[in-house]
Amino acid sequence: MENSKTTLGLNLPTDPRWVNMAEIDLEEILTDHAYCEQKAATFCISLIQQFPQHHDLVRELAPIVTEEWGHFRLVLQEMDKRNLPLGKQRKDEYVHKLMDFKRKGGSPEGRMLDSLLICALIEARSCERFRLLSLHISAEELREFYHKFMVAEAGHYKLFLKLAKQYCGEEVTMTRWQEILAYEADFLPTLSLRGDRMH
Repeated sequence: MENSKTTLGLNLPTDPRWVNMAEIDLEEILTDHAYCEQKAATFCISLIQQFPQHHDLVRELAPIVTEEWGHFRLVLQEMDKRNLPLGKQRKDEYVHKLMDFKRKGGSPEGRMLDSLLICALIEARSCERFRLLSLHISAEELREFYHKFMVAEAGHYKLFLKLAKQYCGEEVTMTRWQEILAYEADFLPTLSLRGDRMH
């Protein structure tokens, strides 16, 4: 995954200073990571509830709910090893910005497409940042920890894109995907670079 643009489709790489900022206070980044995993499980549950008529979507996302909750527990275990408490959940400005781009009206198919693509982008961005941590964080024992998360997020990213193409068509999906990628690349530099946030 040497090139985020070609491997994950991201138009803008993460500022390399982010890793150094993240490891200054592991309690903060681990807390935010834990809640990101929790919210990922919730997103999948919400998609299943909104689109129960889509058999493949339901069957493919059901195990992801379990996996993401398992990831939440893994982060808690890592925090316990370090005698770190789980802090309070914080507002995720990155996700809120992505949700602002989601179409509010239109067809159910269009809304489903946006939901799937936003989930795909969140997973892709998380994958990119887990990769940075797995390569550059100074705590050696955390490198393998984050490598495993990187691999999992890459699989989730591909699954969301696959489901979008299956239900909405390749051309429509990829056109909207490029729009969302461009939107993310535009707003990302406007967010403060924070080491206590995964996004």
